[in-house]
Amino acid sequence: MSSSHNGRASMGGPDDDSMLPTRHIEAFSRKVTATAGHLIGPLDNSGIHQHYQNALGELHRELRRPMVQRSILNFAQRPRELVRTLSTNEIQHRTLTYLPDELLAHVPESNSAYSLFDGFKATIPEEIIKAKRKHGRHNSRGRKLLAENEKSSEAEDGPPRLVDLKNEKMSLNHRLEMMGVRKNMCSSEIREIDAKISNLNTMRRIVLDRLANLEQEEIDLEQEMLGVDNKLEDLEEELEDAAALARKSPPQPGTPTTTTDDDGVPAAGGADFMSESIYEKIPSPKTRRRIRPSRKFSMPILHEHMEPGTRIKELQAHNDMITAVDFDYPFGTMVTAALDDTVRVWDLNAGRCMGMLEGHLSSVRCLQVEDEIVATGSMDASIRLWDLSRAQYAPKDVGNRINKETGEPEEDEDDGLGFQNEGDELPPPPTTSMQDCPLFSLEAHVAEVTALHFRGNTLVSGSSDKTLRQWDLEKGRCVQTLDVLWAAAQASATHGSQDGQWNKVSGGRVPDASADFVGALQCFDAALACGTADGMVRLWDLRSGQVHRSLVGHTGPITCLQFDDVHLVTGSLDRSIRIWDLRTGSIHDAFAYDNPITSMMFDTRRIVAAAGENITKIYDKTDGRHWNCGAGVSEDEGVSNGASVVERVRIKDGYLVEGRRDGVVGIWSC
Repeated sequence: MSSSHNGRASMGGPDDDSMLPTRHIEAFSRKVTATAGHLIGPLDNSGIHQHYQNALGELHRELRRPMVQRSILNFAQRPRELVRTLSTNEIQHRTLTYLPDELLAHVPESNSAYSLFDGFKATIPEEIIKAKRKHGRHNSRGRKLLAENEKSSEAEDGPPRLVDLKNEKMSLNHRLEMMGVRKNMCSSEIREIDAKISNLNTMRRIVLDRLANLEQEEIDLEQEMLGVDNKLEDLEEELEDAAALARKSPPQPGTPTTTTDDDGVPAAGGADFMSESIYEKIPSPKTRRRIRPSRKFSMPILHEHMEPGTRIKELQAHNDMITAVDFDYPFGTMVTAALDDTVRVWDLNAGRCMGMLEGHLSSVRCLQVEDEIVATGSMDASIRLWDLSRAQYAPKDVGNRINKETGEPEEDEDDGLGFQNEGDELPPPPTTSMQDCPLFSLEAHVAEVTALHFRGNTLVSGSSDKTLRQWDLEKGRCVQTLDVLWAAAQASATHGSQDGQWNKVSGGRVPDASADFVGALQCFDAALACGTADGMVRLWDLRSGQVHRSLVGHTGPITCLQFDDVHLVTGSLDRSIRIWDLRTGSIHDAFAYDNPITSMMFDTRRIVAAAGENITKIYDKTDGRHWNCGAGVSEDEGVSNGASVVERVRIKDGYLVEGRRDGVVGIWSC
């Protein structure tokens, strides 16, 4: 009974819904047999299987049945069995995980001798492995008793058994092998990191070039905007001239003659009120056009993303030692002075000379650039002020070089960063580009001017005549004279000590005779800081003309100083730089170099100094790190690369400009 039941179930009985019934199978087999018999039957007289045609006819009749046609129609409308609809998540997954053949073709082959499973085993800590082994040895009570018996037998017999030594050796070999796997993994990770760093550096260079191109396009747009402004001013002047001519047109015959003013109102006195010659001599306020922009629409930031110590430009500015240098903003306008008795104005973006400031009778010892105004102090005891906004300079009109074959100027090649080609000769500046720049001259000193600083409408100058003079730039005259020797004598008499006496410095050393009497000064509102040849730093109150405080510490002449809200930084020929706390008057920090300090300046982050070497000394205030920047950094020990000694340095927003003894100006990012 059970066997027949099982057999019926196995043949597709009613107990198993997944199998066909036996009668269906038998009917299907009969149909197959009949169909095969019809297809393989004998041929008729015409050579055609008659049974085959009969079979096809029966099939067509079967297909014409309504139920079959309805089933076929439903299957055509919903072909879910043949075409599967993909879900949104599956489509997103396939899209993200798809790798093209181009990427798969460049997959590097792994040359590691270890498999992924070996690396996984090597990452398991030794403590876990030991714990698992210990747990495996003592997972049953019988094994514990056996281990105790073995240990007792070993204690009785003496030396350990050979099996234990072999096991220990295998364990050590396994640990050694895992160490090798870990080392290989570390090496692979380091190589992968190096490859990523290399790719990131390449991407950084590409983006840096893109930034340089954007800044160059920005400069071109500003120049184009400036040209449109000039054309607009020209058109306005033409319209005003046309309107003036219309007002001055001769009257028609028979019309009484009357003279009108600018508003069209008849003027008293008729045509004889003011002669025509006087009209022609009065200059128009719009005859001097502003060729250069009065303000910068956007500041360049390219140098901020360069590596510290990267050279941006190198210019052969003069043929003698640089005595003074200053600039307004990075890639802006720079003014240099040298012992060749010339003062040159430079376009830092194009790297070429815009013109020369002519008027001094001797070399310029100090200068300052503030916006469009330049102040220069000379050995001829005069101070001159210049307005660079009046310069006739068009950056894109004339190139740096002249084609020897055609005699025409060549356009400057721009490599993205605006670097000047090495070996280019100094291009002659236009002779009339700066003819409208002089404003006025300040003449009251009787000896060379060695230091000056102006802010707003106040300018303070120091001279070898041992005086400081305060100037009113609106009126163009001296409003106060401060006698440094008298202030030193007053301090000596008041304190009854030798600190204020001239030429009395710590250690009994006499200052350098060639040092400037007034080495450096800076003013802010009514506050004035002055460093002199006796090594003293005096803080003056310009309202009273008295010394408010004296800072004692340097043992040599002061050559440079600068202060902010909290600190004052000074450099001296005693080879030291000192940072003073203005709130207490004490020394906040100090550091020394191997040579005298000739120039110094700081920005928000760094202090740069010229210390008698062919490099610039840089002190990073944020992390207290000292490092060098300049052409002499790449020198091998005992081998010189020909770079000259740095005499003057200026820095603004990480943009460093250095002037050297051979007249070369180097520009660096730091």
